[in-house]
Amino acid sequence: MMKSKYLRPLLLVIGVVALNVLAGFFYFRLDLTEDRRYSLSDATRNILDQLDDEVYVKVYLDGDLNPGFRHLRESIRETLEEFKAHSGGHLDYRFIDPSAETDAKKRNALYEALTEKGLIPTNVVEGGQDSRSQKLVWPGALLTFQNKETSVQLLKGNISQSAQENLNLSAENVEYSLATALRELTQKEKKRIGLLSTLSKKLNPVRISDLIVALQKNYDIFQVNLQTSPNLDGLDAVLVIKPDQEFSEDDQLKLDQFIVHGGKALFFMDAVQTDSVGREGVYAQPTNLKIDELLFRYGLRANSVVVKDMLSAQIPLNVGTMGDKANIQLMPWRFYPLLNSYGKSPITRNLDALYGRYVGSLDTVAAEGIRKTPLVFTSAYTQTLRAPAVIPYNEAGRKPDPTQYTGGPKAVAYLLEGKFSSLFRNRLLPDDPRSKGFAVQDKPSKIVVVADGDLALNDFDPKRQVPLPLGFDRFSPDRHIYANKDFILNAVDYLLDDNGVITALTKEFKLRPLDKVEIEENKTVWQVLNLLGPLVFIVLLGGGWYFWRQKQFS
Repeated sequence: MMKSKYLRPLLLVIGVVALNVLAGFFYFRLDLTEDRRYSLSDATRNILDQLDDEVYVKVYLDGDLNPGFRHLRESIRETLEEFKAHSGGHLDYRFIDPSAETDAKKRNALYEALTEKGLIPTNVVEGGQDSRSQKLVWPGALLTFQNKETSVQLLKGNISQSAQENLNLSAENVEYSLATALRELTQKEKKRIGLLSTLSKKLNPVRISDLIVALQKNYDIFQVNLQTSPNLDGLDAVLVIKPDQEFSEDDQLKLDQFIVHGGKALFFMDAVQTDSVGREGVYAQPTNLKIDELLFRYGLRANSVVVKDMLSAQIPLNVGTMGDKANIQLMPWRFYPLLNSYGKSPITRNLDALYGRYVGSLDTVAAEGIRKTPLVFTSAYTQTLRAPAVIPYNEAGRKPDPTQYTGGPKAVAYLLEGKFSSLFRNRLLPDDPRSKGFAVQDKPSKIVVVADGDLALNDFDPKRQVPLPLGFDRFSPDRHIYANKDFILNAVDYLLDDNGVITALTKEFKLRPLDKVEIEENKTVWQVLNLLGPLVFIVLLGGGWYFWRQKQFS
């Protein structure tokens, strides 16, 4: 009996010690949450596994925060803990409160330094009308690796969602944002993207400067003259932005064979060209780029229309005179739609609205073996204006009749995936020198087509002589930056990222808000249950243990 009395505790101690020893050799973590919020994607783990030097992360989101930002901070902390656990000891982090500095001069200097490094603060206003407080919050991070540094903006948002939904959306994006920054810092070889610049004679290079700078963080960018280049070999993808020159048959053949052989492509094209006709308005006429047949073979038809959308941005227009001065006011311009409806794809997951200008529409046609995924839509309240047509500026001053905007959502962007069949099948003669290396069908590929050439263009500030951020709406009350750049970067990542980091965007955290009506009606019941429930549970557990012991040793 005495032996049995000491044997059980001894075996228990030995078992605990053995378990700890084994845990030192065999590392594992279990994620039992329904939405897998503590699980990293395979692509993220692959990046962390390949770290060969120290990565240090400074997160500037700490201090006295409201519940929404505390939730975001904890999501960032939990994700960084997972990163640290899978990094083999090569990653560490800390949280910093920039507002904790009591010296105003030093604090402002820190704010300025963070802004110069690319972090954008958020002004959080809390309280009611009687007592309202403001606090500057910095929901971003700086990552350092081998004397290289990059910034990450961790607060995402959509103009149509509440603050709580946007903070939850930001929590869903944390892994992707941090993993993308890690890839930028640690990658040794970059994919090569060709910008087919000679197809856009009227395009000022400064209008694509913000996009090019963003792409150069992860990719090597080359300007390519499609007319003089014998082919597009050596490139991983090509980027065609707002072409205004005809694609010759040779141009089409080079693009066709590049895609057929597995090259990726992004097209930002206008099916309708718009030109100002003075103070009267804008003249819209169909473009004749002679690439429609190529896209048609791949499964898309670009319509020669301009879409009017009731969900639109505003522009300054002269609505009359006040004395001897023009009366300039911001008016909704329904030809600048805010595109905020998306298809199901990692490319468009958790995006804010896109800023469009004179957008067209796309329809699908039969193309064997090609999977077509719609990416971006207009709102349901649309009209289509078929070119050629004059768009008068006084259109903005007319109150829209919703009963006339019944065109439904129009697809503005598509993703095509599969083995593309060549447009030039049965067209090239055997003795044609261009038939060397020609393939009717070869490797799987992907292309993205957007029926708006301006979607990829940034504006330019003539006073300061600097380009503005891509997607920046200088006329919106909050000077909003729409998600044009994020959309394009996501699309390029999806086309070219073999590791598939973008799959981290499929993570979804479900909001589980409390039922306020239920809480109010049964407030006392819930308070009693929360107070006495744990005590009752402990008493029952202890009683059960006591009676089991009595039964065992009586």
